[in-house]
Amino acid sequence: MKLKNALSAQEKQLFKEAIGKVKPMEQDKIRPTTKQAKKKIQLGKDKSAKQAAQFHFSDEFEPDLNSQGPMKYVRHDVDTFEAKNLRRGHYSPDLILDLHGLDQHQAKQEIAALLYACQKEHAQCVCIVHGIGSRILKTKVPHWLVQHPDVMAFHQAPLEWGGNGALLVLIELKDKFYRD
Repeated sequence: MKLKNALSAQEKQLFKEAIGKVKPMEQDKIRPTTKQAKKKIQLGKDKSAKQAAQFHFSDEFEPDLNSQGPMKYVRHDVDTFEAKNLRRGHYSPDLILDLHGLDQHQAKQEIAALLYACQKEHAQCVCIVHGIGSRILKTKVPHWLVQHPDVMAFHQAPLEWGGNGALLVLIELKDKFYRD
């Protein structure tokens, strides 16, 4: 009794000649993940997100910022009109960061996390409230912001967003950012 699907030796030889040299495929095997493996993966994502949110701001860097008038900055490849738009209130902040009560180290971490969150939340304009106080954060925050590649411009905030004790910051959004 001959099976319907059984091939003769002659048919197999004809098939080999018609196809030519063929390399056998290796079968991919996906192993099911355990709860522990899922936790390790999740911890790895959290750790990489935390690392991405930490940007190293130098305290030694002294940018050439305007010392007279309101605090402002425009990156070299950005139109200077953007600073005027910030001053005039054409941008309203999507996120607000209040640094009151934080020391320099904490403020740096919060600013780095804010700039990371801007990419994740697609926030183009943010307000950083540094206050006036002893003027430490008031002078340090602009020095840190000019070091970050995503900061396009900033200007002293209008009165409605904090005036002399705050900065409106314009952020360059990257299209390649992956959402979690």
